[in-house]
Formats: sequence, structure tokens, C-alpha cells
Amino acid sequence: MKLLKSTICLAVVALSCCPLVSQTSSLAQTPPMGWNAWNHFKRTITDADVRAAADAMASSGMREAGYTYINIDDSWEGDRDAQGNIQSNSKFPDMKALADYVHSKGLKLGIYSSPGPTTCAKFEGSYNHEQQDADTYAKWGVDYLKYDLCGLRPIMKDQSHGDAQVATTMMKQAYEKMHKALLKTHRPIVYSLCQYGWDSPWTWGQEVGGNLWRTTGDINDDYAHMSLIGFSQAGLSKFAGPGHWNDPDMLEIGNGGMTPDEYETHMSLWAILAAPLLAGNDLSKMDDVTKSILINKDVIAVDQDRAGIQGDRVSAEGPYEVWMKPLDRGARAVALFNRGPLAAPVTVQLKDVGMDGPVHGYDLWAHKDLGVLQGSYTATVPRHGVVMVRLTR
Repeated sequence: MKLLKSTICLAVVALSCCPLVSQTSSLAQTPPMGWNAWNHFKRTITDADVRAAADAMASSGMREAGYTYINIDDSWEGDRDAQGNIQSNSKFPDMKALADYVHSKGLKLGIYSSPGPTTCAKFEGSYNHEQQDADTYAKWGVDYLKYDLCGLRPIMKDQSHGDAQVATTMMKQAYEKMHKALLKTHRPIVYSLCQYGWDSPWTWGQEVGGNLWRTTGDINDDYAHMSLIGFSQAGLSKFAGPGHWNDPDMLEIGNGGMTPDEYETHMSLWAILAAPLLAGNDLSKMDDVTKSILINKDVIAVDQDRAGIQGDRVSAEGPYEVWMKPLDRGARAVALFNRGPLAAPVTVQLKDVGMDGPVHGYDLWAHKDLGVLQGSYTATVPRHGVVMVRLTR
């Protein structure tokens, strides 16, 4: 009888015979892939820019490589109408038509808001309009929401009176409120929590409905800052998995502030971390080097591996680091990083990545078969560069 009741409960969960199961749990089974406007366009983004990004994603090979989301960041928001419904501003004359255009390319549209009265750029936030905004997004055809804490921080400060625990509770409640509003729309919308890693969101992001949560402050197109963010993710692997991912922020590849080797490090590290891959460049003006990095299907396969396991640091000796991500069917992705100023040999002991005995190696950037490896593997890694290999038994 207990088994029968349990089965019935699972079958009719929507009828409330047992606790509501979030529809978001079925979303983002692998880390989201796509594009976000902020890193390159910031407040200048327009409807035309978004359409151009969708065109480029569809024509460049990115869509076929797995990139899906075209995400508008801050500065699309206009005023509210007499009923309190959010309107887009003059840069975005018809958001529904824009969503339809993006969908016509086989892609999905993302949007941005804040749980506060204003956003980071001082546009209209969702404070006290959560359900209205969620309903509007669903009506427009939005598929992804980035929800940025910025505008709520002054309210948290005023109402918590310096009590950090109270402030954290307020933050969690604000994120959960929008999550519940999204559920009530009955539209599958990926939910991205953006609060810069404050109060260890990896420990509570899933419980408030997040599919991904920022673990760091904002990224910059600079090797020192990118590497500081990326390599600081050591130890967070146990908090990630299908439907809920750690997010070290968007990709800077193609924005011009790093060398190709540094951008390969960026892409490799994010793939090892099972991080969302959200390009942040001008997709309509990519050179061949940028395309080759963003559309390296071997590296993307590591990020999107169906086992859904985030990788972690294996060893670090001075500026030389070895990271490993377990893959489906017992394979391993191993990245040898050189954070130093000169090219240098970096070695991985195969037993340290759980690969005792002879294994087959394949270089994911050189697209080169390495043959049978035994005991260890050493590669000369350029300054600020990476050698990334897939190991199979």
C-alpha cells in the first residue's frame, strides 16, 4: 500500500498530493551555453545587436556546437504602465517580436532583472512586481532569466540593521519569490542567480530554485583577473550537477584583452569546471581564432559531458596546476595549466587522476592522438596557456 501511495503521489504531484516539484529541476541538465550582451555591449545593447548576435550564432557553427541562449543583460527596461506592467525602452520596441525572431533561428531568448527596485544600471527592477514581471516574460517568450542582486542591497542594509543573518535570509527569500513566480507561469525558464558569490550560494542556490548561481564577482577581459576567478573555484565541485551549476561568470573570449593561449586557458578551465559557456563578445565580428576557441567541439564536449560532474584541482606546484574532470564511462579530461611567465613542462601522474595502467590520450586543442600513455604524461605548456587531454582506458 505504501508503494502504491508513493507511485500515485509521484504521478499526480501537480495536484498537490505531495510537495511541489520545481519544473526548473528538469532544466539545464548540462551547463547552459549561449551568449550574453554585457561584456561587450554593456548599456549600448539594442534590438538590432541582439538580432545580429542570433544571426551570427546560427550561421557561424555555434548553434550546432551547442550554443542556445541569446541573453539580453541590463538596460532593456523602460517604465511600467498604469497597471504596473514592465515595458521595454526605445532600444527594444517590441520584445515579443524579438523573442519570435530569436526562436525562428532555433535559439532561445534570455532577459535580465533585479529583485530590487532598480537594476545595477538604475533601470526598473522587479521589487514588488515579481509575478507581473514573470508573467510578462512568459508572454514575450523568454527562456532564461538572470536575476541580479544589485538593487536589493540598499534595502537589505536598511532592514537588516547590520545583522548578516537577516540580510542573507532576505536575499534568499527574494530569490525564492521570483522562482515561485516563474513556476506559476508554467513556462520553462532557466533561472540564473547573480549575487557575486556572497554568502556561499553554492550551499543554498538550488533550494531557492536556481539552475545556476554566480560564485564570483564580475569577470574582466584580463588574464590576471580571469585566472584569479577561474582557479579560485577549487573545492566547489561537490555543489554542482545536472540542473544546478556553479557559475564563475561569462566568457571574455574574442574581446581582445588576452592572447589566444590565455583565451584557450579561459575556455579549458570553464569546461573543466562544468561552467555555463556564455560568450560575451561581438558574435557578428568574430575572427577565425575566436571561432576556433569558442567552437572547439572537443572542449565543449567536456563541459557538456552527460555525467554532469564538475572538475577540480588535482595538484599545484608553483605556477603549474593540473585539473581533472571525470567524464562519462570512466574517461577523464585533464588540463595542464601554466600560470607562469615562460613556457614550461607540466606533468600529470596518471594515478592521481584515477587512471592506473595504460590509457589512450587525445589532445583536445591540437586535435592530436597521443597514443598509449603509461605512468605519467608531460607536455610543454606555453606561458598562461594550457594543454588539455582526454584520457580513456
